[in-house]
Amino acid sequence: MTNINRRHALALAGGALLGAAGLSGTAEAAGAWKRLVVITANIGRSNLGQRERAIRDVRNAVRIDGGLAKPLVGWQEIREGDPDDNEPRWINKHFGSAYQNIYEWDSPAHRVPMSVPKAYKILERRVTSCHGGKAGVTPARYITQALLSRADDPQLRFVFVNTHYVAGAWNGKTDSHEKWRVDMWRQHFRRQRDNVIGYWRGRGFPVIWTGDVNRSAMPLFVPNQEKRAFAKGIDQIGWIPGGNGTQIRLNRTATVPMHVDGHSARVAIMQVRRA
Repeated sequence: MTNINRRHALALAGGALLGAAGLSGTAEAAGAWKRLVVITANIGRSNLGQRERAIRDVRNAVRIDGGLAKPLVGWQEIREGDPDDNEPRWINKHFGSAYQNIYEWDSPAHRVPMSVPKAYKILERRVTSCHGGKAGVTPARYITQALLSRADDPQLRFVFVNTHYVAGAWNGKTDSHEKWRVDMWRQHFRRQRDNVIGYWRGRGFPVIWTGDVNRSAMPLFVPNQEKRAFAKGIDQIGWIPGGNGTQIRLNRTATVPMHVDGHSARVAIMQVRRA
């Protein structure tokens, strides 16, 4: 049996593996439901020679009825282990003109950009600061946000959120920065719950979020209302209903190996509609 480290085990927990050829499946349900594929993808920093392949495989992850789906992607660790700034260029290359790739070059939120298919219009953008960095421990952490509407149904609106939490707060190990890590993780959680999810839901919008949360299992932001695509694992996708009539449901999930480090991309094949 091949040995895997604890980080890899956490990242893979709860997912079904996909080959690079992608996922085959059935078409979206009849009626008003519209297909929405959401992916969270931490590009990693170990095997840098595999990064372009990883980005390409994320783009090609899902095929339904022979057609290539256009996923909504939240990225993490972009330009974090990239001395040549190639990662945003590869995203633009493989996602192409059918996409709006945002936050790639924004300082300081460039580590958590998004790829938004042009089936959605970006109505608003927003960045929330969670905490500053600490040398040798972690960079500063941010939450990127975009209010989206369907181009073919402008009143079908939701907010897409992406982030990456500090590592090491919940890994069962201790070091001289342990208390700081835990304090910053909790502060990040509160900012996402109150300043991000609370802000957008206060305006009536449902929220779909992606991220590397560096904790498994992850507490719910809104108990009894929030749903998660995966029961376990540090790479997560969640959603919380709003009051604007946009409904979200999950069909199935999958996992795409990226071969860079312990992270694999995780996929939620969902549907949305306006009630």
